[in-house]
Amino acid sequence: MPEIVMNAIGIAHNAVTEPVDADWGKVVSELHIHEDYVPGLQGLSDWSHVVVIYSMHATQFDAAKHLVRRPRDREDMPELGIFAQRARHRPNLIGITAVKLLTVEKHIIRVRGLDAIDSTPILDIKPYAPVYDGVSEPLVPGWFIRLMQGYF
Repeated sequence: MPEIVMNAIGIAHNAVTEPVDADWGKVVSELHIHEDYVPGLQGLSDWSHVVVIYSMHATQFDAAKHLVRRPRDREDMPELGIFAQRARHRPNLIGITAVKLLTVEKHIIRVRGLDAIDSTPILDIKPYAPVYDGVSEPLVPGWFIRLMQGYF
């Protein structure tokens, strides 16, 4: 396979230093964008939400442990392949989350709901556009609804 090289456009800062499995909806993060990319923020404040793509730099993937597993290792959850769940232990440690955009000031973007720990490298930011990002009436398994109770 060809090598893929990405460079961070910024760093996320927040009060969360260890991965957690709940309450991400309360977390406010500041995305500190590298100076070279600041002109690219023009017009971003016109949006209410953005999609943040980031490197889950503080985790690792072990196929023997993570390729098939129970979400959050809970016994009341079914065994599932990694591609059928949103666990952080993935073959490519890429995270993607739609978040509420709070402010854009100079090189700092404030968002709520980013499920990334402090010092997470930011790979890209896109405005959340329902025509691309939203679907009407998606099918969501019952186990996932139970799993997410209290998460946000």
